[in-house]
Amino acid sequence: MERVYSRRSLCSYSGFTLIELITATAVLLVLTFTAVPVARVTVQREKERQLRESLQELRGAIDRYKDAADRQMFLTKLDSQNYPPDLETLVKGVEIQGGKRLRFLRSVPVDPMTKNAEWCLRSMQDDHDSDSWGGQNVFDVYTKSDRTALDGTKYKDW
Repeated sequence: MERVYSRRSLCSYSGFTLIELITATAVLLVLTFTAVPVARVTVQREKERQLRESLQELRGAIDRYKDAADRQMFLTKLDSQNYPPDLETLVKGVEIQGGKRLRFLRSVPVDPMTKNAEWCLRSMQDDHDSDSWGGQNVFDVYTKSDRTALDGTKYKDW
């Protein structure tokens, strides 16, 4: 037996009810409001990863400079303790025997927290917790950002 539907009965079943629309909208809002904080944490975690990489790159270049200076591949200032005078020296390089230039960095990396290539510097003669650079040499670098990391530490203490 074949059922015949009238045009009127088909029309009464098409479309969504107001309750269905409100429920679907509420579900979408809940999903959106839970996704936004997760996205923010993901972005911050990526910036922290980039900061770690930049600090490792800079500190590695400082260490390579000191190692080469300790091996007397080039001359340094007497009071520098064989650390570079500034970050630009790591990029420009130093002249070694035979007229060659020894470079330690291609460029000064950009700080992902401040979005520029300016870093706070610490010389060997400075106190560990000093916020000002004495200018004698570059022993360490840290970010200028005063924000707090996801793990609760200050970025400048990394």
